[in-house]
Amino acid sequence: METVNIQINGMPLRVPKGISILEAARSAGIEIPTLCYLKDINEIGACRICMVEVKGAKSLVTACVYPVNEGMEIFTNTEKVRHSRKMTLELILSTHDKKCLSCVRSGNCELQMLCKEFGVDDENAFAGETIHYAFDDSAAHMVRDNNKCILCRRCVAACDMQGISVIGANARGFDTHISSAFDKDLATVSCISCGQCIVNCPTGAIVEKDDTDKVLAAINDPTKFVIVNTAPSIRATLGEAFGMSIGTNVEGKMVAALRRLGFDKVFDTDFAADLTIMEEANEFLERVQNGGVLPMITSCSPGWVKYCEHYYPELLGHLSSCKSPQQMFGAVMKTWYAQKLGMDPKDMVVVGVMPCTAKKFETKRPNEAASGYPDVDIAITTRELARMIESAGIYFRHLPDEEFDSPFGESTGAGTIFGATGGVMEAALRTAVEKLTGEPLENVDFKEVRGMENIKEAEYDVAGTKIKVAVASGTKNAKVLLDKIKDGTADYQFIEIMGCPGGCINGGGQPIQHAVVRNFVDLKAKRAEALYASDAQNKKRKSHENSAIKELYADFLGEPGSHKAHEVLHTSYVARKKYE
Repeated sequence: METVNIQINGMPLRVPKGISILEAARSAGIEIPTLCYLKDINEIGACRICMVEVKGAKSLVTACVYPVNEGMEIFTNTEKVRHSRKMTLELILSTHDKKCLSCVRSGNCELQMLCKEFGVDDENAFAGETIHYAFDDSAAHMVRDNNKCILCRRCVAACDMQGISVIGANARGFDTHISSAFDKDLATVSCISCGQCIVNCPTGAIVEKDDTDKVLAAINDPTKFVIVNTAPSIRATLGEAFGMSIGTNVEGKMVAALRRLGFDKVFDTDFAADLTIMEEANEFLERVQNGGVLPMITSCSPGWVKYCEHYYPELLGHLSSCKSPQQMFGAVMKTWYAQKLGMDPKDMVVVGVMPCTAKKFETKRPNEAASGYPDVDIAITTRELARMIESAGIYFRHLPDEEFDSPFGESTGAGTIFGATGGVMEAALRTAVEKLTGEPLENVDFKEVRGMENIKEAEYDVAGTKIKVAVASGTKNAKVLLDKIKDGTADYQFIEIMGCPGGCINGGGQPIQHAVVRNFVDLKAKRAEALYASDAQNKKRKSHENSAIKELYADFLGEPGSHKAHEVLHTSYVARKKYE
């Protein structure tokens, strides 16, 4: 690698040729502030916060896109630089809705943090005309508030990264704003509800719909029996909301916090992840052995499912008919468990704590009401749960570790790894291979499908049957595989697709991390490590070893793929237009 010699604030450095000033400064332990920059996603130099001085240059330059070269002398903290950044912040605030006290991002807003750092206050030097925008709360999962938008275009870049591109900059000059084509409501376009725009927004311009009041109302209603279940990835991310290191497994503290919030039962969605594998592996084997539609594609990610419905409706037959773990869990609660309790399912409220904003949309899908009532009543994000814990005065970091309630607190390592890209595939292979061979599977680690690569492929010889699989995360990467299926060049039998890059650990409902973390820390890998570590420590690592699953089939469902199982655990899909 060719390197160059530069100086930053008088400090000599040797850095790779062609990297940006921003990256070079970071390597020297110097943080240059940004508002629009996201590495490999949004490198447009639009916000002008990262301006620095370069000796010999006629004006300040944007550190995020300006490459270093031999002999360059850079100054990141001069009076001229600080004055420029402060004035830019004042200009941004001149049209910004400064209702910080009531904003969900207060305390974790990148604009707010920079204004504090540079001494910018509400008495703005550039106060004047502004445009007032109506909220767009038409979508099931989020609210858009352009009054807090700073036109950084991170949301646009995130949507483009997903291959969706339903939002962009409309109008010009002072009238520029972020919206859908022709300013259509978000609910009327082919948004897939993935929420990647939310986790990448630096302010409160885009937020998830907050359903915590509904949860609290149910908890405080003496006529309701309220069950909460937490998705596999939540244990690896919730701690971040309380200042804990990325990748800290907080399962025990999470359970303790949920009990203190007043839920009647605290269960684990990992149980339903194991259940999903039982049905999905059975469906896959049936398709292989009976000439069914191949490749079969997983159906756990509602963002991915909605993407397929909008953009590839002709391929819906390739999707597994299995409900997602969230929906399977709710279906079991309101059928078998309600019967065991002697309870009318109308008196049961099932709450899912999910990494995914698309789960809010999923609760409202058709054919997701096995008991005659919605399988899941309310889906909240990791962020919403964190706010509930904080507002209840629960000191999360000091909680003792507690265990999930029985019997739906039991899960295997296979269920836990659902939260990372490749996890569903690996869990399914552990069960499918053992069923095909009829022999105990000694090595359960299918490491070929692990990792954060956009697309992974592997081939296995199982009892004389060649099984070629593929894994994709992020819908833009899914498109590559789907196009292969369409043109007949796909030779896979089984495909896993997750709507968000990296899978659920990077879902649109996960804790907001500052752009600095997203730019320079492998957030996805660190979170995934916690799930794989949990899997490795579990005595049971195959979904079919879960004793609660065995009891469910023996007492209620019969066997995987049975008529009863299809009534309760399977669903259907809807071909959707790109513009509804």
